[in-house]
Amino acid sequence: MKKRKLNYRFHNPNPAAETADYLLKILIEANTEKVQSAIQEAAAASDDTEEKLDEGHSA
Repeated sequence: MKKRKLNYRFHNPNPAAETADYLLKILIEANTEKVQSAIQEAAAASDDTEEKLDEGHSA
């Protein structure tokens, strides 16, 4: 049996800039936890690196 190709069409009466702003807000809200986690991991890694550098200078 042949597969059907899906074709979606959306009617959007809003200006492109308004639509982009709305989509951006949705994506930010959906990924807030991931971003916070990544920031915390980066900060922890930075702290570890600074501690190692400080240990190297005091020896």
